[in-house]
Amino acid sequence: MLLKMRNRKGFTLIELLIVVAIIGILAAVAIPQFSSYRAKAYNAASNADLKNMKTGMEAFMADQQQYPGSVDYI
Repeated sequence: MLLKMRNRKGFTLIELLIVVAIIGILAAVAIPQFSSYRAKAYNAASNADLKNMKTGMEAFMADQQQYPGSVDYI
């Protein structure tokens, strides 16, 4: 009977529990790193948007000789 059990292929419950525990530990380490990378990406995207807005306003200034929203009193 013992010989038959050793020839069976598959994982034991203990092996599966160990794998799940290792995956849980790795996820606990990786999730905070992921969220900080996400915050850095949002900041980089907002900086790029501000630079694009600055470029657009400078182009408007070059064409119209005033910034958008300026009131011309003359």
